[in-house]
Amino acid sequence: MPVEAYAVASDTGRRRRRNEDNYVVAPPLFAVADGMGGAQAGEVASQLAASALEGGNSDAPDGPQRIDELIQEANRRIFDRASTDPSASGMGTTMTVALVEGMTVAIGHVGDSRAYLVRGDQMEQLTEDHSLVNELLKSGKLSEEEAQVHPQRSVITRAVGTDPDVDVDGFTIEAEEGDVFLICSDGLSDMVEDEEILEVLHQNRDDLDNAVKALVAAANRGGGEDNITAVAFRISSEASSLEDTVAMPALTGDEEEPDEQTREYAEPDPGGDTMVVPPDEIETEASNTVLQGTTGPVGNPKRVRVVLIGIVVLALVAALVVWLLSR
Repeated sequence: MPVEAYAVASDTGRRRRRNEDNYVVAPPLFAVADGMGGAQAGEVASQLAASALEGGNSDAPDGPQRIDELIQEANRRIFDRASTDPSASGMGTTMTVALVEGMTVAIGHVGDSRAYLVRGDQMEQLTEDHSLVNELLKSGKLSEEEAQVHPQRSVITRAVGTDPDVDVDGFTIEAEEGDVFLICSDGLSDMVEDEEILEVLHQNRDDLDNAVKALVAAANRGGGEDNITAVAFRISSEASSLEDTVAMPALTGDEEEPDEQTREYAEPDPGGDTMVVPPDEIETEASNTVLQGTTGPVGNPKRVRVVLIGIVVLALVAALVVWLLSR
């Protein structure tokens, strides 16, 4: 098997009380799912996604189609559960999946978790974020700097389980000797700059276990505002067979924490703030964002109307006072 080494680390972060991330590490299959939906629904969604990958069967002849079928099955399970369980209504999850076939790595992707490739001393983001911020960035409504600090980074435009069908981005990468692939939730990519991610992976290329732990620690130092999951694997044409590995669920929070982990929970737990905005509503969200600027929450048109009415009333009162005084 070309997978020479692999490692995973997952953590609740410094602001959450529960870990709604799940992951699958079952060579040649690797995946990260970041659940959403509030309460425990996000955790349920990501676990259903992981279970679909663990137990899914596909007769598809190639990697991308196989991954697509597995993600479609995850979508069906989550949507059915959300449709029949009121406590799970509206839940969904991101999914980023990698399947290694020889020296080819197939990727399937939905949401704003990410897959990166480190080749030599360069790193490339392989997946495109299905997010409001990325849509605004592509349309020129936001700059790179504004996108990095935008308060609506958690708003995604596509998720697994929120609709009967889901559109999956699928593609393949021809791997080279020594390539390192990283799959992570946005709890890492939002907290740690790409340059630092590359530096950590480059310095720990031969020790991926240390690499993923260092990435989790870096995300926590950066604020740890969300759950953090990092899965890394290294490719080699001369790799020997790895021991059989079962799929591993996300950490519960009771396990030994990664090095340099610090808990500073917010009160109350701000979990479940990720939401899905369909692509056809992007323009409305963009307009609302302009109303409030990029330093505050998405604009509330009702709130704007109230402010305007207040201004008009004050102006009328002032005019009345002036008229009375002039009599």
